[in-house]
Amino acid sequence: MPGAMRSLTATGIAGIVLAGSAVAPAAAAPRLTPQPSTSDRTSPVEARRVDRVPAPKLDWYACYDYAECATARLPLDYDNPKGATTEVAVLRVKARDQQHKIGSLFLNPGGPGGSGTSIALAAPYFLGDDLLDRFDIVGVDPRGVAASENIKCFPSVKDQTKAYAGLNVAFPWTKAEEKAYVASSKAVGRACSTSGKPLTGAASTAEVARDMDVLRRAVGDQKLSYLGFSYGTALGHYYANMFPDRVRALVVDGVLNPNAWVGQGKARNQLQESRLRSADGAYRALHEILVRCAKAGEEACPLAAGDPVAAYELVAKRLRKKPLVVDDPELGQFTVSYADFVGATLGALYDPYGWRDVVGLTSELLVLTDPASVSAARRAEARTAVVARAAKARQQRGYDFPYDNGLETFLTVDCTDAYHPKSADAWSVLSAKEDKRAPYFGRAWAWGAAPCARNTWTVRDEDAYTGPFNKRTSAPVLVVGNYWDPATNYHGAVSSAALLPNSRLLSSDSWGHTAYGTSACVTGAVDAYLLTVALPATGTVCTGDAQPFVEVPAAERAEASKSALARAGEPGRGEPKRLPPVVAPLPVVGTLTVR
Repeated sequence: MPGAMRSLTATGIAGIVLAGSAVAPAAAAPRLTPQPSTSDRTSPVEARRVDRVPAPKLDWYACYDYAECATARLPLDYDNPKGATTEVAVLRVKARDQQHKIGSLFLNPGGPGGSGTSIALAAPYFLGDDLLDRFDIVGVDPRGVAASENIKCFPSVKDQTKAYAGLNVAFPWTKAEEKAYVASSKAVGRACSTSGKPLTGAASTAEVARDMDVLRRAVGDQKLSYLGFSYGTALGHYYANMFPDRVRALVVDGVLNPNAWVGQGKARNQLQESRLRSADGAYRALHEILVRCAKAGEEACPLAAGDPVAAYELVAKRLRKKPLVVDDPELGQFTVSYADFVGATLGALYDPYGWRDVVGLTSELLVLTDPASVSAARRAEARTAVVARAAKARQQRGYDFPYDNGLETFLTVDCTDAYHPKSADAWSVLSAKEDKRAPYFGRAWAWGAAPCARNTWTVRDEDAYTGPFNKRTSAPVLVVGNYWDPATNYHGAVSSAALLPNSRLLSSDSWGHTAYGTSACVTGAVDAYLLTVALPATGTVCTGDAQPFVEVPAAERAEASKSALARAGEPGRGEPKRLPPVVAPLPVVGTLTVR
């Protein structure tokens, strides 16, 4: 039954996921309330850094119809609290029941580079009503991001566009594309290491965690309540380990293992993807969809007329050999490359209902890459569908003035937090190895961090935090992992829960990126924990409402645009919920790229 709660032993969960088989239900254990325990303490060095900074007075003003906004000036370097500052933007949606308010719930949507103020404004559309009743929902734009003082690595959009030229692919496939991608990666790394300073050297995840601790005091909370998605789980891990005795309730959903994120020991010279293995999760999800397609039959899945796994590989093989060129009166001539196909697949897998696009696109390209094999009517149908996907991509593609710093904020955090190989020239060979381990998606995930190569990205944050990540927190951490997540591999949640001594793993047999909102089971367990700090039973496994080839009404993601949310206004209690507007940990192509 959709949304039902099920339970398995930890060993059973790991075995099932590795085998990729269905989950068998077992009897649920009773819900356990956490018992008081002694936590680790914030280190004297970290406590001195943040506690000597006076809590800023947040001068709230009405904004975006139903929210309040403020800004705070916080130290650029917490070792020099009276020195240079950076402006940080904050937004809150006040609790509906102020008389019974628990405190503030801080949100982060991921990225790095996602806007905390945007996800806070969207909160009434996706958070449970009980949370909205009892918490002020607070979002912070991390330093350098969105409405906060911006990171800017280039003097102009023109200079930025020239440097980015080689990055205008889902990932490089041909030797020429690889050469151009490496050149652009070096140009971006050098620019952010020079003209991007000082902010690029002072915007690591540790600095954002310090900002959040100061802002926690500014909103009047003794301890932090936090819900972080995707890369926001890394921020949650950092806070939990830097300030372990200051946690009231902390949820991480779509989990990056922090040791894999940073790179410890010999792993420091590996690609970050070799440690995180996001591509493994994406490949596992794709393969499972294609296997279920065969079982569903041709009426439910057109690829089931043959072998769906072989059909996907056949399209990929044809596009590797020769990209598809399509002429359209309105769009003009556009190309669908192998990287476009894989990128569009990856983008589709982010959505709980993305199996429809995976099957649809594969079916369309199967026809168009061998048009003689089908009727003229089928060719026309497939062409119309591909043109529609390309038109949607063109509408979504941004041509932003003024300066769009989204890639630079992502890289600033990743490149200063984590260790990466020395030279961008090594990415060609290393990414090819990733493809052998995780077909299709290994390269897609590996190439995104190429600008982080150590000999071109030379700016560092001397106060970045690199561990340990095994501190005992003053309240348990709830770790949420989704079996079929294409971005944050389920193993990241399992290993992170094992790493944190005071944590509980909540697993979800669901689809798309992150799990909150995909079933009443996950949402209810997270909401109950945030309200009461009561954990779900050990071994709990939820089932997502959306399952491949089982037709249910599609749930949309909440709008992330502040202007659109302000126009729509705050939804009332009891209105249908949407999925949270989670930000991808690396740029992905949601539909076909039009070039």
